[in-house]
Amino acid sequence: MAAGGAAGRGVRKPRTGARPVPRTRKARLRVAKADPWSVMKVSFLLSIALGICTVVAAAVLWMVMDAMGVFSTVGDTVAEATSSSDGGGFDLESFLSLPRVLMFTSVIAVIDVVLMTALATLGAFIYNLSAGFVGGVELTLAEDE
Repeated sequence: MAAGGAAGRGVRKPRTGARPVPRTRKARLRVAKADPWSVMKVSFLLSIALGICTVVAAAVLWMVMDAMGVFSTVGDTVAEATSSSDGGGFDLESFLSLPRVLMFTSVIAVIDVVLMTALATLGAFIYNLSAGFVGGVELTLAEDE
C-alpha cells in the first residue's frame, strides 16, 4: 500500500536502494482572454521606460559625437558648401544643439508612448475577438520537483 501511495503522488519508488526519481508535472492551459485594461497599464509603463531610454540614449550619443568633434567638422563643411558671397552658410552646430535634439527626442518619445499604449490595447481587443473564434493560445507548463 505504501508503494502505491508513493506512485500516486508523482514519485516512483525504485526497486534498488537509490533515491526516488521525481516526475515532471505538466499542465495544459489556454489563454482565453487578455484584459484590455491590464494590457493598457503594462504597455503604458513599458513604453514610458522605452521613452526614457530613448531620451537618455540620444543625449549620450549627442555628447559622444560632440566630444569626437563630429558636429564641428560636419558643420564647417556644410557652412562652406552653403556659404555665399553675401554671408556665411548654414550653421549646423546651432541647429543641432543639445536642447533642440533633446526636445525633438522627447516629442518623439511622447508620441511613441501614446501609440504603443493604444496599439497594445487594440491588440488585446483583437486577441479577445480572435480567441472567441479559435479558442485562444494553448500553453503547456511544466514543473520540476
